[in-house]
Amino acid sequence: MELDGIDGRLLKIIRERIDCCVRIAHHKREHDIPMMQPHRIGIVQDRAARYGEDHGVDPDFLRRLYDLIIGETCRVEDLVMGNTSAR
Repeated sequence: MELDGIDGRLLKIIRERIDCCVRIAHHKREHDIPMMQPHRIGIVQDRAARYGEDHGVDPDFLRRLYDLIIGETCRVEDLVMGNTSAR
């Protein structure tokens, strides 16, 4: 089914994003860089909202979606970096 294929690609991309964040967390740990980069969160959310505006997808939906995605990647980065405050 077409929708199943799209869902499979979406899940694969989410996994790739998490894998990338794991690599970033290793770099941050090795170079004593704080896990949380608040300015990046705003940049990513704004980019998603602009994409929504440009492509007919509700920008608020995309902001909420990225809230979830960013929350999970922050949790994973905390674990990788050994932070005791892991969510």
